[in-house]
Amino acid sequence: MNFTNQFMPNTKKTKMIKGRDIVVVGLAAMDSRIGSNVINLAHEYARHNRVLYVNYPLDRFTLWRDRKDPLIIKRKNIMKGKDPKVVKVKDNFWNLYPDTVLESISQLKVDWLFDILNKINNKRQAKEINETLEMLGFKDVIIFNDTDMFRSLNLKELINAKTFVYYTRDNMVAVDFWKAQGIRIEAQIMAKADVVVANSTYLADLARKFNPHSYYVGQGCDLSLFDKKLIKEAPADIKDIKGPIIGYIGVLFNLRLDINILVYLAKQRPDWSIVLVGPEDEAFAASELHQLKNVHFLGSKKMEELPAYLNSFDVALNPQLLNEVTIGNYPRKIDEYLAMGKPTVATKTEGMSVFADYTYLAENKEGYLELVQKALDENTPELEVKREKLARSHTWEANANEIFRYVEFIENENK
Repeated sequence: MNFTNQFMPNTKKTKMIKGRDIVVVGLAAMDSRIGSNVINLAHEYARHNRVLYVNYPLDRFTLWRDRKDPLIIKRKNIMKGKDPKVVKVKDNFWNLYPDTVLESISQLKVDWLFDILNKINNKRQAKEINETLEMLGFKDVIIFNDTDMFRSLNLKELINAKTFVYYTRDNMVAVDFWKAQGIRIEAQIMAKADVVVANSTYLADLARKFNPHSYYVGQGCDLSLFDKKLIKEAPADIKDIKGPIIGYIGVLFNLRLDINILVYLAKQRPDWSIVLVGPEDEAFAASELHQLKNVHFLGSKKMEELPAYLNSFDVALNPQLLNEVTIGNYPRKIDEYLAMGKPTVATKTEGMSVFADYTYLAENKEGYLELVQKALDENTPELEVKREKLARSHTWEANANEIFRYVEFIENENK
């Protein structure tokens, strides 16, 4: 049973937070090669507040393992004083590249030893942040922590912040990498937080086991590229594929996607073309899908190219595997699909509940077969407009405002 709405405070009359100083920490550096929710949110916060975005400090193992990576070389130059460690991104927005080095402890299974070394790591990171806060004149700081459960466990007290917000957007402790210490430490950091915010109702419910002030705040998405009016023509490698086209866009990883569903659809309906756009892992590369004539792997594409491929789909898919990693996550691709008006069939998960009135949710491969046909049969221009309207309501501004509502509620409660 989902209790999220039952425990939500009435925050609708509170004003949005403006003119505050916010420190953002997390698992993604600003110069990351892939996008991240926290980077989008930080830009949104900086519209009305001062923001310091802290890139995670490097640990000794990463420095050695990735020593030839240009991003690591860039960090080494900063450590040597060749490049500035604090960069102004835009008005009200700074990016800190810490030049300290942390101990590599994430896989330590001895709790007491992990705790000692993690406290050292926390102090090293906090020292860098405190020096930068003093330089910038930040006061009464709000910490927004994007799942940085280890390095920032003690950050609130170490930088004397006013409010600590922990953001959960994936069930990280279901992934093997995080299990050694993550199950124990994430419970601690959630309990310490003033408020926990989640991008799915499922994750909010999990967090509430450790902190009663845990709330669902939705998800933002930049959909400016996903506009049918911007599409001039179909890409060359899809325009001659026979319809109807049943397609998927995204990373093709066996951890998250059910290969069997795709094989089943292709075999049951040889008159459908199954089109897969994105990089594939070894499991997909070795799968039976490559032997089926009506399955088309189009490979990786640039972000700006994706809407044109999506525009050629008759039905869009998200055939997620149902496991601890995927059950509660918010699949951002659904917003992209709906923004283009596409009828969408996805695996029924708790995280998909917010899309229940706008998508077709399947529980097994047979359900996928039935619902794809239903999606083809029922699609209308009116339904396309309805889907687009929902997706475009999921802005980063709306997401940030929802987070700020709970921050202000908690700060008023703590007065």
